[in-house]
Amino acid sequence: MPTPRTEHRAKIAEARNVLGEVISRARYADEPTVLVNRGKEAAVIVSHPFYEQALRDRALIELLERRAQRTADGAPAVTHARVLREELDMAERDIQAAKNIAES
Repeated sequence: MPTPRTEHRAKIAEARNVLGEVISRARYADEPTVLVNRGKEAAVIVSHPFYEQALRDRALIELLERRAQRTADGAPAVTHARVLREELDMAERDIQAAKNIAES
């Protein structure tokens, strides 16, 4: 079982005073800091690799939701784990291809 991720919380004004420390925790220890403004969560400082992975995950989920919608709109339902795995693999390849095109 993976170790739970340490998460820090700080008021924005307090985090501003120790911004270097907050960034170092995110960058080197992979520990996010939730910034709080007037008692409400406003933003999170995370490492760049974490952010990039979150973007990939979001794109993957959105693509799978579109494919699931097409299935709901009349295509045969995906019912087997093997077929779902193939869809996930195809979606990951599509996202990587789109990223490669965008970078070139």
